[in-house]
Amino acid sequence: MWRWGPLVAYLAVIFVGSSIPGLPDPGVSDKTAHLAEYGVLGVLMVRGLVGRAWTSPSLVAALSAVLLCALYAASDEVHQLFVPTRQFDVFDMIADASGAALAAGMLWAWGIIRRFSAR
Repeated sequence: MWRWGPLVAYLAVIFVGSSIPGLPDPGVSDKTAHLAEYGVLGVLMVRGLVGRAWTSPSLVAALSAVLLCALYAASDEVHQLFVPTRQFDVFDMIADASGAALAAGMLWAWGIIRRFSAR
């Protein structure tokens, strides 16, 4: 259950947060907050897809995680069309996908480094 539990919980947190009209200022740039939020999602998505091998995912697994996170980001932006004071923002989606790509890419690169250092 750990494999999917935190991922599903985090997706729910994002959904609930997106359902709140007029969220308070996070104290950082909106895009930085999106980057960080989806960076965490990217790590959890990789963990959900590959299980115990999450610290050294294959390129396909890392790219799959990024694609799934980007699709969730798109669905989240559409969802915000139905929330008062919230709006669809393509730049939020770009920041979301970038955060997921950065996190999944770092995990993939770390796996390569680990494999070469084990030799």
